[in-house]
Amino acid sequence: MNFQTKNLPDDPTALKQMLVDLQVQLETEKRLNQTLTLRLQALLRQRFGRSSEKQQDTAQLDLLIEDTETAIAAVELPATDKPATQEVTRARKPLPAHLPRTVQQQVPASCDCPDCGKAMKAAGEDVSELLDVVPAQYRVIKIVRPKYRCKSCERIVQAPAQERVIDKGMASSALIAKVIVDKYADHLPLYRQAERFKREGIDLDRSTLAGWVGRVGALLQPLVGAIRAHVMAGHKLHADDTTAPTLKPGNGKTLTGRYWNYVRDDRPFSGKAPPAVWFQYSTSRKGQEPLQHLKGFTGVIQADAYAGYNLAVQRGITRAGCWAHVRRKFYEIAEATESPVAREAIKRIEALYRIERSINGKPPDERQQRRQQQAVPLMADFKVWLDTKLRECAKGSGLGKAINYARKQWESLVLYLEDGHVEIDNNAAERAIRPLALGRKNHLFAGSEEGGHYGAALYSILGTAKLNDIDPKAYLTAVLKRINNTPINQVEQLLPWNIDLGQSAVSEAV
Repeated sequence: MNFQTKNLPDDPTALKQMLVDLQVQLETEKRLNQTLTLRLQALLRQRFGRSSEKQQDTAQLDLLIEDTETAIAAVELPATDKPATQEVTRARKPLPAHLPRTVQQQVPASCDCPDCGKAMKAAGEDVSELLDVVPAQYRVIKIVRPKYRCKSCERIVQAPAQERVIDKGMASSALIAKVIVDKYADHLPLYRQAERFKREGIDLDRSTLAGWVGRVGALLQPLVGAIRAHVMAGHKLHADDTTAPTLKPGNGKTLTGRYWNYVRDDRPFSGKAPPAVWFQYSTSRKGQEPLQHLKGFTGVIQADAYAGYNLAVQRGITRAGCWAHVRRKFYEIAEATESPVAREAIKRIEALYRIERSINGKPPDERQQRRQQQAVPLMADFKVWLDTKLRECAKGSGLGKAINYARKQWESLVLYLEDGHVEIDNNAAERAIRPLALGRKNHLFAGSEEGGHYGAALYSILGTAKLNDIDPKAYLTAVLKRINNTPINQVEQLLPWNIDLGQSAVSEAV
């Protein structure tokens, strides 16, 4: 019910009825607002809590949060002549300074005073900004190469044809980069991209786009090899894997492929090496896979309790455990049963994490020293407590399994106390592999084993760019413009931390 003071009726009875209606409306909207706010808070806790503790699919949560926020925004309080002064609004961040500005000068229809008719003088101005969008525009670059003939000897001279990303292809490096980033970073399948091109009147079917992706995936293999070399040169790696349903040729069925990822991230211990992630695809989860992937690596691998890494450990690699996985076991029990033992375990693990937050970014020796002083006593007491509670648990109970999960891998779980390079958990690998899980929900499955391998290559390149805070599309465009003219022994120049993206501002046809 919207009204202004000047439009109120003079009849007292009508005024009273309007007041009653207003009170009913306010109470209804207040209850709705409270309900939606509580629901939103619960969803936000699930959405932005630890990834291991999310009880619902993140994509579905995003949709629920969007709907809830929309519903809250749609509740309009009655308009009055008096502005609201009690509500505290959230500070709005200024729009980015790098965006181009278009100034629109809005002046009155007349500069003469509407009361006395005399000319008025400027007395200041109000400035506000609106965020606008200019729709993406496709263009055709027409390459013209004039021919020149010598009148004396009939020699013909012409500028050489500019090399393209794909030989005789019609797509520029920027367009191919956009297609790849849209699929592997923004999870938009190729058939949907083909539909988007069709709306623009451009005939590019899915098979054509798939051909571009496959050709580029093969072309970028040397760069992926350089990323692997950089990752394997680290002292400590994070490792994880996730399923990748893959079409099996011939019968239309799917087999369970896997993406493995290995992350080097030295930033938590103030390391200077740039972060990077290397992905590999396989059609099995046998221990031979990580053994082959980690060939030549001699440091510490941090992973979950998966036994497939044991072969690599037997070869000399040191294994560190993940306290986030341990906490997850107790968290699931606490949420389901309100177990005080599970709650106490979570509390003790949180104490270890508080120490880690205080030393994040510190040098390895300082991290190790602080852990020895503060975490070692807590860990020793925690171990005794776990053993005591295990004897009190019923055999085969969920709580007993959670405690056994921690005790069976205790040696790997406490390794981080002795090495300042090692983290308390494997969250770095889980963060890096999360885009694949999101992409899997949109792509449904990989089209073939070859497609899985090309996907791993592109995930490696885009994921490494993201870890280095570089725009994936700008980076991939720059790489595609230069990859054909870069000798294989100089491909390290194209790594995200070596390439000069400023050179990409120079206009190139392809």
